[in-house]
Amino acid sequence: MVNTKGYRRGTRYMFARDFRKRGVEHLSTYLRVYKRGDYVDIKGNGAFQTGLPHKSYHGRTGRVFNVSHRALGVIVNKRVRARIIPKRIYIRVEHVKPSQCRKDFLERINKNDPLRAELKKQGNKNKITIKREVGQPRKQHVVRAKHEIQLVRPIPYEFMA
Repeated sequence: MVNTKGYRRGTRYMFARDFRKRGVEHLSTYLRVYKRGDYVDIKGNGAFQTGLPHKSYHGRTGRVFNVSHRALGVIVNKRVRARIIPKRIYIRVEHVKPSQCRKDFLERINKNDPLRAELKKQGNKNKITIKREVGQPRKQHVVRAKHEIQLVRPIPYEFMA
């Protein structure tokens, strides 16, 4: 047989619904509020063929640039040979979900803002910084074994005739 050239070629498992995840889509999918600038994860839902993104965008994270009645305009980076092209695609809301990629960053902002205001009020006399510290190597320590240490070595070869 020849190789097919269809739009959904090679997506047998990619767009298949998971076990016990078939059926009617939850209402929360349609009631989510998306705004321009939000980051979304693209995951094609095989139960809805309309507005399904191409398989090359499956699993990508993009940024919303437009919100229409049923779909979102998303800017996604696509690698074409040696260059990365920002592509603008429209995807229906069934095929996207809010991304968690900025969650740690936003938590850090909320935590650091009061600290920054307090340091500004004090004048920062002790030169305390809010910057993150790189993970340092562990301090040296002695490892004590609870049991007697066994050495693992190969059994010597004995010719048995």
